[in-house]
Amino acid sequence: MPVQVLGVDAAIMFADIMLPVEGMGVKLKIEEGIGPVIKEPITNTRAARALEDLDPKSDVPFVLDSVRLVKKLLDGRAPLIGFSGAPFTIASYLIEGRPTRDFSKVKSLMYRDQKTWRVLMEKLADSMTTYLQAQIDAGIDAVQVFDSWVGCLSPQDYRSYVLPYSQRIFKSLERSGVPRIHFGTGTSNFLDEMKQAGGDVFSVDWRIPIDAAWRRLGYDVAVQGNLDPAAVLADIDVLKSFAGDILARTGGRSGHIFNLGHGMLPEASVKTVVELVKFVHESTRTSDQR
Repeated sequence: MPVQVLGVDAAIMFADIMLPVEGMGVKLKIEEGIGPVIKEPITNTRAARALEDLDPKSDVPFVLDSVRLVKKLLDGRAPLIGFSGAPFTIASYLIEGRPTRDFSKVKSLMYRDQKTWRVLMEKLADSMTTYLQAQIDAGIDAVQVFDSWVGCLSPQDYRSYVLPYSQRIFKSLERSGVPRIHFGTGTSNFLDEMKQAGGDVFSVDWRIPIDAAWRRLGYDVAVQGNLDPAAVLADIDVLKSFAGDILARTGGRSGHIFNLGHGMLPEASVKTVVELVKFVHESTRTSDQR
C-alpha cells in the first residue's frame, strides 16, 4: 500500500466515482483511453426520476468490505479516507455520456431544463450522502467529495446550479463527526462559494498560490494541496523547490495538508515520490519531534 511504500500519512480507499451509479440503474462501461461511457445518457426528467435510490450494502458491498479490510491492515498506523464524486461531476458524465472538454450538453440541460436538473442533482446528492455515510459506518476516518469538473463553471453558475446540492451532502454528513474534505479543480474563481457549500478541509489546485487561497477561505478551515502533479516529473532539486515554496507560503500554520493539486500522473517515479514525502516530513518536523 502507498502508506507502506511511500511513507505518506494517510490512506485513501480508491473506488471509481461512477461505481455507485451502476447501483442506481445506470448502464456504463469503462473504455480504455476514454473513461466511463454511459449507454443511455440522461436527457429528460423521466430518465432522471427513473434513477434508483442507492443501497450501498447491496449495490457496492465490495467497497464496504474493502474499507473494513484495509482498516484492519492499517491497524491504526494511518487514517483511511473514503470518497465519492460530487453531484455536478457525476451529472456531467450521465448527461454527456462520456468525458468531455466543452460540457455543452450538461450546460445546455442545466440552463434550459431546470426541472430535470433539480431532480437529477437531488437524486445524486442523496445517493452520494448515503454512500459516504455507509463508508463512515464501515470505519472510514474522513470523507472527500470530488468535484473534478466543476471548474468549467462561472461563479454565478456554481451558486445557482451546484452549491445547493453539494451543501446538501456536507450538511447531512455534519452529524457524523468525521472531517469532510471538499475537492475541486479550477475553482480559484469561486472559493468563497465552495466554502459556503461546506466542508472542513478544502483541496486547492496549483492554479492559485496556496496562501492566497487560504486567506480567501479563512483560517477557520484547513487546506489541502497544492503541488502541480507535473512537478513530480521534474528533477528532484526542482521538485523540492516547488514543494518548499508551498511550505513557506503556509508558514507552518496548523491545518495545512501537503498534497498534489490533483491525482498522481502515471509517469511519476515511485522513488521521486518517496523523496518528496521525506522532504516534506523533514521540512515540517517540529523541534520536539527531532
